[in-house]
Amino acid sequence: MKQYDFDEIIERKGTDCFKWDALPAMYGRDDLTPMWVADMDFRSPDFVMEAIRKRCNHEVLGYTMPSNGYWQAVTAWLQKHYNIQATKDELHFIPGIVAGIAYTLLCLTQPGDKVLVTTPVYPPFLNLPRESKRTLVHSPLIIHDGRFVIDFDDFERKAEGCMLLILSNPHNPAGTVWGKETLQKIADICESKGILVISDEIHADLTLPPHKHVSYSTVSEAAARHSFTFMAPSKTFNIAGLGSSICYIANHDLRKRFFGWLDALGVAGGNIFAFTAAEAAFKQGDEWLQQMLTYLHGNVQTLDNYLKENMPKVKAVLPEASYLAWLDFSDYGLSHKELANRLLNDARVALNDGTTFGGEAYQCCFRLNLGCPRTTLIDALHRIKESLEV
Repeated sequence: MKQYDFDEIIERKGTDCFKWDALPAMYGRDDLTPMWVADMDFRSPDFVMEAIRKRCNHEVLGYTMPSNGYWQAVTAWLQKHYNIQATKDELHFIPGIVAGIAYTLLCLTQPGDKVLVTTPVYPPFLNLPRESKRTLVHSPLIIHDGRFVIDFDDFERKAEGCMLLILSNPHNPAGTVWGKETLQKIADICESKGILVISDEIHADLTLPPHKHVSYSTVSEAAARHSFTFMAPSKTFNIAGLGSSICYIANHDLRKRFFGWLDALGVAGGNIFAFTAAEAAFKQGDEWLQQMLTYLHGNVQTLDNYLKENMPKVKAVLPEASYLAWLDFSDYGLSHKELANRLLNDARVALNDGTTFGGEAYQCCFRLNLGCPRTTLIDALHRIKESLEV
């Protein structure tokens, strides 16, 4: 069995890498350790790269289509890992999940319609409804025993009159895994109020032991009836630059409406390498994924131990899935401006500002990406600690 090296330091500067090469534009300096953009600094799997190289040997890059092998790989992965018994007709390629959410908003809602989100949440969940002139409704999450939970009294009250819920499952920014009971409650409320649900499950494959991901559509007939499930190999296998995602819809009428709209836009074509890489990843990726998750779990433990021993004032929501942690620095008594300045200019670490996940309520919070070699993580944590001791 091949052993993969996740301690390897790979130089990404100068490769048009958004995470590294956009630092001057986004943060005003380029001498930062970037722990913001949600991709990993691990090498993309060798079997994915080999499949791409093999495809390049046929030196015609014309219009393409998903092969039968691609669809077989996708359906087998969904069945094996999530008990989703999908047929090819129930699936549709989309060029990225953010694009898929935007398409859903435009296809199924009108300007002014209410869209429900649970905050803090991945910024496009907030920006897409706003920019498309929908009415955004926030139901703030609460922290209980160090993890995010849904305030169902608030959620049910806020759900009244909403047309659509955009659900992050697992939740981003902190990788919270919603259990079956929580998802069933969401489904019951949404069904009773006639709300459609987008379940963004891009981090599902990154669920860390002992947690288990439950796909929203599988928890009840009601959930299957009113939901759109978005998944992708992009976060899992670090191939986000290929724009390869999948939409699953069990409901025939919703499927006909939405897939027909997508086909009219001409977005089913994808690109040669999106299909090639996804097929290789889903067919050959189990062992690589298990090794990567073991390493990632070690990074989560490293972060947890470091904070407890060196920065006990930091209140962390640690990921149960994904490589994203939510850090609350409010006990340091610093303003948002001062915190941001110290982290950026003293620690020289680029983190995601908590306010972008839901507003001023999160002004002392930052999201940290720990999908990196452990030495990089430890070095960044040392510098954060030193910056807060000034």
